[in-house]
Amino acid sequence: MPPVGYAPDSATAIKIALAVWEPIYGAAVIAGEKPYHATLRDGVWTVTGSLPGRMKGGVAIAEISKQDGRILLVSHAK
Repeated sequence: MPPVGYAPDSATAIKIALAVWEPIYGAAVIAGEKPYHATLRDGVWTVTGSLPGRMKGGVAIAEISKQDGRILLVSHAK
């Protein structure tokens, strides 16, 4: 295992999330949720999409282990 983990930074976490989201929700839906945000807390990346402007609705969410890259959660809020 790499000393910094398989998902060492936000860019890697976002790439992993996209690879999981696109087959589930569709590439067009996920592309519409740019920019993506990734935050690290207690060794888990939380990656979310964004909504444009004052648009109501939900975004894709993924939780990814920094250490081994495991997908811990995939969801799409409403």
